[in-house]
Amino acid sequence: MADNATDFQAAPQLETVQQADGPFFAKLSGSWHVCGLSATPKLQAQLKRYAENAATHWDLSAVTVLDSAAALIIWQAWGGQWPAEMQIKPEHRLLLQRWQDQVLPNPPPKTKLWDTVWQGITDNVGSVADHLVSLLIMQGQLLLDAAYLLSHPKAIPWAEISIIIYDAGVRALGITALVGFLIGIVLSYLSALQLKMFGAEVFIINILGMSIIRELGPLLAAILVAGRSGSAMTAQIGIMRVTEELDALSAMGIAHSMRLVLPKIVALSVVMPLLNEWTNAAALLGGMVSALLTLDIGMGQFFMKLPEVVPLVNVFIGLAKSAVFGLAIALLACHFGFRIKPNTESLGIETTNSVVASITAVIIIDAVFAILLMNVGVPQ
Repeated sequence: MADNATDFQAAPQLETVQQADGPFFAKLSGSWHVCGLSATPKLQAQLKRYAENAATHWDLSAVTVLDSAAALIIWQAWGGQWPAEMQIKPEHRLLLQRWQDQVLPNPPPKTKLWDTVWQGITDNVGSVADHLVSLLIMQGQLLLDAAYLLSHPKAIPWAEISIIIYDAGVRALGITALVGFLIGIVLSYLSALQLKMFGAEVFIINILGMSIIRELGPLLAAILVAGRSGSAMTAQIGIMRVTEELDALSAMGIAHSMRLVLPKIVALSVVMPLLNEWTNAAALLGGMVSALLTLDIGMGQFFMKLPEVVPLVNVFIGLAKSAVFGLAIALLACHFGFRIKPNTESLGIETTNSVVASITAVIIIDAVFAILLMNVGVPQ
């Protein structure tokens, strides 16, 4: 027992001998196990360096202890091949032969930073292209469904459309009114602080009217609907995927686009302009209250001045934007809903993607409207 303990504690050693006009000898001695090698990392580097010379003669007869890990290190240093000349104990040779019979996985190749960046760019571009193709296919199917319904009015899914109008419109009146009212108060209060510095308090009507009716009202309503109704639509379709209801509809010959996608798009395109005007009214009311308290501008003056400073065309611009917002939100909600796989993880991921994509699309569409109509409805 004492001799075995002494052999195990002996440090691994690697000695080299270069004979005159003779071969180069690498002699291993001591205890070669994973604990001893981990304490001498330079020894592994020397082992690999000497193994690069194919003419090296190896002498492992003085090795007292050899475990599987150390045998693997030696075998890898030899490049997975037996050296030309070698002296080794029979039991140690059997240990090395075990690794000879096994196919070790090659280490993953090192990738350059530019290759990683380029791979990420190509993956993202491919993902965006896949989404665009799917959206284009869905829009084409919707056009075919609309053409069919125009020739068959009795097939219009009025029940589904009315339910979605109630869920996305009527049930959203409270939250949109509250948010609009608070935004009107904040905008009016911050504008009042600046206008007081120049004695131009009366222009708060211009600021509130143009900013709310043309921009903030449609944008706020769309963002709230995207987060509230858009996510619900995506989750609804995803749950139908998980519970195999979509497969059941297909088995019964019921088109998904006709019963699930088209009603949502029609309903949101109709209800969004109405929610827009509701949000505008709440925001203007909040701005009036704040202006009355901070600038002593009465509501009667507001009602008289507002039609003069905000041309009627801005109302129609806001309605048009809201209708487009509703169409985009419903389209993206259905698109990501059908991409959900039958598991809960995919349900959460795609619902989040739906909300993010819808809000991003709303902001992009709003920017496009602002650029195209920058000279329309603006008092000169």
